[in-house]
Amino acid sequence: MKKEYDFSKGVRGKFYRKKKVQKTLRLDAEILHFYQTLAEKEGIPYQTLINLTLRKFAGEGGKLVISAKKEVA
Repeated sequence: MKKEYDFSKGVRGKFYRKKKVQKTLRLDAEILHFYQTLAEKEGIPYQTLINLTLRKFAGEGGKLVISAKKEVA
């Protein structure tokens, strides 16, 4: 080992990745097929695409409109 290291050109957090949680999720077959097909076209894993969709939804406030009269937060 060196006595001293130079970190002046180091980038903070370069190798940091957010922790992912493994969870079972039940999806309709046609929804899964949709995401798998779209992911293949985009060249990314389908689980990543589903995660991006959920992240975008959550970032926009996560309001789900079930019908014209009712909102679910």
